[in-house]
Amino acid sequence: MESIFHYSLLGGESAVVTAVSEQCFRIRIQKEGDPESALNRYSIIQEPAVTFPLKVEEAADALTLTTGKAKLHFQKKDGSLMLFDASGKVLLQSAKPPRNSQKVGFDVQFRLTEDERLYGMGDVNRECIQRRGFKKKMWVCNVASYVPIPFLMSSKGYGILLNTTWKHYIDAGCDVPDVLRFWGRHGELDFYLFTGEDYGAILNAYTDVTGKPKLLPIWAYGLTFVCNQQASAKDMLDDCLNFRREEIPCDIIGLEPGWMSQYYDTTTEKNWDSHRFYLPPWAPNAPETFISAARRLGFRLSLWLCCDYDLSFYEEALLGNNRYDSTDNSPTFHEDDFEKDEHFGHGALKMDKITKPEEPWFQHLQKFVDQGACAFKLDGAYQVNEHPDRMWGNGMCDEEMHNLYPAILNKQMSLGFEAYTGRRSMIYSSGGYTGIQRFSATWAGDTGGGPKSLVSMLNHGLSGHSNTSCDMDVFTAEGIHCGFFQTWSQLSSWAYWRHPWFLTKPLKETFRFYATLRNQLIPYIYTAAHQASTTGFPVMRAMSLVYPELEQVDTLLHQYMFGEFLLVGAFCKEITLPSGRWIDAWTDESIEEGGQQLDVVYPSHAGGALFIKEGAIIPTWAARDSVETSTTEELVLNIYPSREKSCFVLYEDDGESNRHLNGAFATTAITAVRHDSKTLVTIGPRCGQFEGQTANRRYQIKLYGLNATGTVTLNGQPAEATVSYEGWCGPAKSGILCLQADAIGDHELRVVIQEAK
Repeated sequence: MESIFHYSLLGGESAVVTAVSEQCFRIRIQKEGDPESALNRYSIIQEPAVTFPLKVEEAADALTLTTGKAKLHFQKKDGSLMLFDASGKVLLQSAKPPRNSQKVGFDVQFRLTEDERLYGMGDVNRECIQRRGFKKKMWVCNVASYVPIPFLMSSKGYGILLNTTWKHYIDAGCDVPDVLRFWGRHGELDFYLFTGEDYGAILNAYTDVTGKPKLLPIWAYGLTFVCNQQASAKDMLDDCLNFRREEIPCDIIGLEPGWMSQYYDTTTEKNWDSHRFYLPPWAPNAPETFISAARRLGFRLSLWLCCDYDLSFYEEALLGNNRYDSTDNSPTFHEDDFEKDEHFGHGALKMDKITKPEEPWFQHLQKFVDQGACAFKLDGAYQVNEHPDRMWGNGMCDEEMHNLYPAILNKQMSLGFEAYTGRRSMIYSSGGYTGIQRFSATWAGDTGGGPKSLVSMLNHGLSGHSNTSCDMDVFTAEGIHCGFFQTWSQLSSWAYWRHPWFLTKPLKETFRFYATLRNQLIPYIYTAAHQASTTGFPVMRAMSLVYPELEQVDTLLHQYMFGEFLLVGAFCKEITLPSGRWIDAWTDESIEEGGQQLDVVYPSHAGGALFIKEGAIIPTWAARDSVETSTTEELVLNIYPSREKSCFVLYEDDGESNRHLNGAFATTAITAVRHDSKTLVTIGPRCGQFEGQTANRRYQIKLYGLNATGTVTLNGQPAEATVSYEGWCGPAKSGILCLQADAIGDHELRVVIQEAK
């Protein structure tokens, strides 16, 4: 059935209404000849090719589109609309007809209800997560607005994405308290509407269009360390050796701009500083280089980059345009302008001097990949800068290209690496825009690792972007605690000496403790990252996202869920626990009745609160120097059984390639439930296969909070169990019931614990 509908509105505009999916509609109000949005043109936005039931009701004055999950009512005369859920409840309606004019720009306004809450907008400020009463210019800026994303989702069950790269504004009930307004001086009015029964469903629908968060290579979820910018090859290798000598797990070693012969080199001629990073000209890719030496120690190399290249030529080439025919920008003169001085009377629109239009940006980076570079750090320099005097190769002025630039930079870096190597990319950037989650990770830029950076990461999660981090603050235990409980973790020395072995002895021990703890948690973190890559639901989850019913939840900016079962408190003296039973991870003390505020207390070796949700199933593995693979023959299952059946679906793949996108992965469903004195744990067979998968699996099952006496059976046969007092994150005063189970073939493991009364 046709799902795209065209109408002529009063005033000369035309409207295009599209049913994109069961939960998504697109509305464009445009003038004839207006170009497609750059986000669609360059495949940042890709509408899903799905079939779904669609009922079309057309009257003289209105169009009604009904899917199985939503309904859109559109007024043909003026473009006003109403959005409904499947039950017929009004989710959103126009406050006034939309406007699209070449003279005054576009404007669309919707009504807000009194108790409505709004979330999203990416990294546009770091003081709040609830956007009601907030107004902002959506424009990529250094520090102030690294990653603006013109997406909002509402507590009423809808989301909205403004589909433009032009400079524009969002007013979420600031100037007029009951109106949500999007407007800009240039470009066409183009937006997507999403529906969902909860925030997770809205994020899923939104990332169906803008792209799911990327699943990084598994080693990217370990620790990244960036050397001092004055480091030499020997200094870098000494840093690698010190991590191993200090027994601090680490996976990525990074170099700052000093690795290049020309500092902050944006050209395609960049090369190594041959004095500090010598590579033999006759064997630059040989196993004897400093890069190969670091790799043998288990480190992947990351290189800092900045980019001022005109990336639009390559985007146009991908569309079959070898050279884009831009408009004629030659100067025009008044009839009385006798001298015809080109310095006056028109904009100085010009081409940059470094771009080679026929050469893709990533092409000149391939030699560094050949030498062993596995990751790239994209500095904010130039990608967040304004270029008011520049005419880009695709014919755009900077008003349209500025927000688009970091989006296509991250796209070309990520896809370029993967096309060249056949491996997943690890690109991390400070700048971004709509769709950033599909291509890259981000860090919070040059803003440190304090409370504001944490708010930035939570806002990213509320905007469909999961792979977030910040520059870890290692001079406080609180900064270390927060830094390791992020989707990916990094420590950047840059111009300083933040190396763990230069800390005070107590802080070094705290750093080692958290680095080891995070390494052990990789199976848990990687599974949560995979969930994000298939649903858009982030690893770091603001309390408003998971527990919207909590009182004053939008003020809880210093606590969040880390995956499904861990609640982290950072930079706070009090923490609010949702209802239910929670276990203090550091003390093993049980809080039987949640829904209360507690003072934060933690041991001297820690830096913040950590609570475990009742029913938690937390897989860990033995700590190792680095994460070389996603599979292991032995896993520890740390289980906190509850009366409500809980489930954890362990995810595994080869950790490096994109073959998981074609089904090369395995999942294992693990459940636990406790009825009175009887606990049942089931471990399903691994479903699926991938290269490098272990043939056998040994589980160490650790059950917390049970009476340590009683009987244990494994698949109906008596099993030997022991009692331990060492948990995955600290001592367990009440004891842990431990047993071993070997998985053979595709048989389910069934463990029953009958506690003595």
